[in-house]
Amino acid sequence: MTDERLMNVLVAPHVSEKSTRVADRHKQITFRVLTDARKPEIRRAVEKMFNVEVESVSVLNVKGKNKGLRGRNRGRRPDWRKAYVRLKPGHDIDFMSPSE
Repeated sequence: MTDERLMNVLVAPHVSEKSTRVADRHKQITFRVLTDARKPEIRRAVEKMFNVEVESVSVLNVKGKNKGLRGRNRGRRPDWRKAYVRLKPGHDIDFMSPSE
């Protein structure tokens, strides 16, 4: 696994009501990841990018929604993958503070 691959595994942090609730209650952070990313890759990517220790990683596939557009055109949003990352006690990721 190359460093370039690890830097591309995490697409973006996923912020929603559910992810905020999970972060507060269970100390987990939610990320949108590549559709072919595996748990060990996600663990290494988070540890490398944010300099924290990861306790566990849970991954799930989110199916894209069918969208009916006006007329004959039909659309579909793409499928994507979500990762819930639990950090070890004493570690935290703060997206709001400027990077050092």
